[in-house]
Amino acid sequence: MVVTKDTYLPTDEELTIPEVNLSGPALRAGAFHLGKHCESENNEFMLCRQELNDPRACLNEGKAVTNCALDFFRKIKKTCAQEFTQYANCLDKSSGDLNFSHCRKTQGVYDKCVLENLQIERPEYGYFTRAKVHATDRPAPPKKEKTIYPDATPGLPDDYPRQAAKYGSRFHWLD
Repeated sequence: MVVTKDTYLPTDEELTIPEVNLSGPALRAGAFHLGKHCESENNEFMLCRQELNDPRACLNEGKAVTNCALDFFRKIKKTCAQEFTQYANCLDKSSGDLNFSHCRKTQGVYDKCVLENLQIERPEYGYFTRAKVHATDRPAPPKKEKTIYPDATPGLPDDYPRQAAKYGSRFHWLD
């Protein structure tokens, strides 16, 4: 990407935020409840990215998603740490591809704990694939006006003399 002097680049302070420092099995174990807990922040971020098509304009929305994820995992650690750890370890050690099917019992215990303590129900299968309408307070981006080009070659006037085709009409079946 070519950058000019006029291009705004965010500073390191704007880009620096604490990361969600968890392993893949732990993220996979908490993924469904995390998605439900941080749904509005994530939808706001994705809407911003889609509408503006500029990642620099959506830094605050991205920070909100990361902060929501950190908040969620802090709540999990405070209330359901043992159940979460057992479920993540089961995912990690039961199969090479972190398959859920081997860990349904520990998943049930974890889901029950999250429901009782955080009032977050595990979403049903296909929940995140459904289309949803997201209401936002952010103003809509300005719509680009369609460019209208003038006709490059004006047509011939109706009274212009036309010669018959030299080798006959290509639409011979219409004659």
